Amino acid sequence: MQRAKQDYSANQAIDQKDGVLGTSPSTKSSERPTITGTAQVVSYGMSEYNIETMLELPQIIEDIRTEFTAKNAVRDTTLNRSRELIRFCALSIRAIHRHEWEEAEALLDTARQAANVMTADLAQYHDLYGAGYTQDALKELVEAHTLYAMVHGHALPTPASLGVPAAAYLNGLAEAASELRRYILDLIRLGRTREGEPYLAVMDDVYIHLVTMDFPDALTGGLRRTTDMLRGVLERTRGDLTVAVRQEELEAAMQAFEQIKTT
Repeated sequence: MQRAKQDYSANQAIDQKDGVLGTSPSTKSSERPTITGTAQVVSYGMSEYNIETMLELPQIIEDIRTEFTAKNAVRDTTLNRSRELIRFCALSIRAIHRHEWEEAEALLDTARQAANVMTADLAQYHDLYGAGYTQDALKELVEAHTLYAMVHGHALPTPASLGVPAAAYLNGLAEAASELRRYILDLIRLGRTREGEPYLAVMDDVYIHLVTMDFPDALTGGLRRTTDMLRGVLERTRGDLTVAVRQEELEAAMQAFEQIKTT
């Protein structure tokens, strides 16, 4: 029994030396069975360069170059038109604050025509239509038209009537409400403080509705930040108007008291 164990151990040592465990000592490495699997020879498809496969490349590049050239021309034109549109809107807002109504209306019409021309060229370039400079110009268009409506107590224009997307409309509406602060301060300065209260109510109403638009900035065009700015403007305006009203009430009470004393 002891002899058998010694023979078995010796055979194992020989097998391990040969690198194959469990085979007989007489089996050489060259005689070991070859393991075959399912591996396949990888073919890369082309053994040598064939120029015919690249004959269409120059035409492909030229077509893309032509497309980019036309698109870049539209982009440059849109940039100029967006600046022009913003200028018309700024001038109309200035005319509104000066109560130059005829000039404001004429500038608003000019701005709308400029917006129509700008967007017409972008019908086949959706990425340029969605670019920041285009949307900013459309936002200014909304701001000017909605401010005019707010000041006169008219119904607000709709996104469809102005031909603008929803995000630009909401941001323009928020900025128009913020612009009412300047209008209210002018009324306070002119001693017509009470007339500012309806405009403060408009600002408050716009903010209350905009704050419910809880959607990602990718959809709203950064409306959350614009709404937060409106909230700050609204609270400052509320404080200024409240102080002015109380000041007028105090002055009226003092004048009444002086009249009583003189009588």
